[in-house]
Parts: sequence; structure tokens; C-alpha cells
Amino acid sequence: MPIFAGFWFLGLTYGVYMHAAGFSWIYPALMSLTIFAGSVEFITVNLLLGAFNPLQAFVLAFMINARHLFYGISMIDKYRGLGLKNFYLIFGLCDESFSINFTAQIPPNVDRGLFYFWVTALNHFYWFSGSTLGGIFGSLIKFDTHGLEFVLTAMFVVIFLEQFLKETNHFNAIIGFGASVVCLIIFGAENFILPSMAAILILLTIFRRRLE
Repeated sequence: MPIFAGFWFLGLTYGVYMHAAGFSWIYPALMSLTIFAGSVEFITVNLLLGAFNPLQAFVLAFMINARHLFYGISMIDKYRGLGLKNFYLIFGLCDESFSINFTAQIPPNVDRGLFYFWVTALNHFYWFSGSTLGGIFGSLIKFDTHGLEFVLTAMFVVIFLEQFLKETNHFNAIIGFGASVVCLIIFGAENFILPSMAAILILLTIFRRRLE
């Protein structure tokens, strides 16, 4: 439900933004269905309004979503052996799907592949439906939606705290939090995500034996 609320608010904002830029509701509907990367979709508006430059679009999309490389490495074992579902799970691996699928304790009587699939599909549907409705009814929305995106930040804080409280050894959390704070100070708020993920990966590799 927190992801639903966050995706709907952001999706509606994106649809309204596309409408204000002069695009039909078909554009946010198709892009949220096929791209499914919120930050890239917002940037795509300017790319569509500017000169045709596919190389620039590729580089921008890769840089913005490069953190998914680390998500993919983390999910290799969890997604192993799921057959055709893997194609959709790889496509739909957003921040929120990763957070739930990586930390969820799936009961033994629940199909692991279907659990991962429906978490991903529901998140995808939330974003698609919000973006589409925002594009259709964009001209009718009059209230100020500034700041509503904070619901996603709050959700990630809750997920981190739940994971922290569930573990008896907090070494992983300390590495993640410490590396992120240091990189935030060094690289700034706009550029710290990739360096912090790289630092976390290196530190976890160094201390792997101790963690095991």
C-alpha cells in the first residue's frame, strides 16, 4: 500500500507533467508500460521535445539507472531457476520491487517465483495506472502536489528499519549507512548513489568471510 500511494502520486504528477508539455495521454501510458523507470520517464519529456539524439538518450538512461546493476547482482540467487518469469522480473526490477523481493520472508507453502512476479507486476501496474490517469485527467487536477513524493522516501526508511530490527548482527547496516554518509559528504547529494553502492559492494566483498 505505501508503494501504491507513492507510485500513484508520482505517476499522476508525471501524467500531468506530460499533459502540460503538450503530449497526449497515450505517451505517459505507453512509456510507463514499456520504460518503467520513473526518473528516465521524466527526463524523456525533454528528450522528446529536443533534437533526435538516441546516443544521448541511451547514455542518460544508463547513468540514471546504473544502480540496477547492483540490484541485479544481489538478486541472482533469488531469481535463479524461475524460467520465463525471469525476463519480466529483470525488466521490472525497480527500487521498490528490489526492496520487497530481497527482504521478504516467503512462507514455504508459497511459490517463490509467483511471489516475486506479482510483487513486480503490482508495482508496474501502480505506476502505469497512475501515469495514465494523470495524462487523461491532467487538466482537471488543480491542487498542489509538491512534496508528495516524500512518501517513497518514508517507505524506504521503514524498510531499512524493519531489516535492521530483524537482524541480530547489524554489520551490514552499519557498512551501508556509513558508506552512504561518507559518499554523500564527498560527492554531494546529486552524485553519491553510485559511489556509495560501489563502496558497499567492495566492503561487503572484503568482509565476506566475517559476514558468513
